[in-house]
Amino acid sequence: MEINKNRNFSEKALKDFRLIDQAVLAKDQMAYAELMKRYKKPVYHMVLKMVRNVDDAEDLTIEAFSKAFKSLHRFKKDYTFSTWLFRIATNNAIDFIRKKKLRTISIHSSYTDDNGDAVGIDIEDRNLTPQDSAIKDQRIQLMRMFVDKLPSKYQRLVKLRYFQELSYEEIATELDSPLGTIKAQLHRSRELMRELIEGKETNF
Repeated sequence: MEINKNRNFSEKALKDFRLIDQAVLAKDQMAYAELMKRYKKPVYHMVLKMVRNVDDAEDLTIEAFSKAFKSLHRFKKDYTFSTWLFRIATNNAIDFIRKKKLRTISIHSSYTDDNGDAVGIDIEDRNLTPQDSAIKDQRIQLMRMFVDKLPSKYQRLVKLRYFQELSYEEIATELDSPLGTIKAQLHRSRELMRELIEGKETNF
């Protein structure tokens, strides 16, 4: 992946490019982990401003990294990794907002990447294009791969939340469990999935 020499990238952006090469070309799991470590907090806080819910923001942050890592081999060094990642995260959050019909910030809001470039929120057509549908299917397949590695007690919770898209209250009713217990267990399942995404060896 050649760097666009017409752009004056920051040292942080150049470090990201090196990590991407390690992740894609050398299949280095630690490089994926480092990329996530560098951007998890800013992505999470950006998404949180949009959806205004801690649990949803955590869910959407994991989804954004899953989608980004799945497509990392197609990343082009014309722009910074943060620009590309933030666009994935914002579009993913917008899909969620549309579905839930949340009251949120203006869609004209923008964020700034490492080079000071504005990262706008791209609004796409409500109907999924064939490409969007394929991306969604890939994301679901990737999520299923991680879910299948979770302990069985967490698998059902995650499937109800992410695949059947039930609310926390609906899951509590479905499993006849206290709402607080459901939230705590889903929080733990997200932690385990994050460890899997980062390539950590986890003994469940």
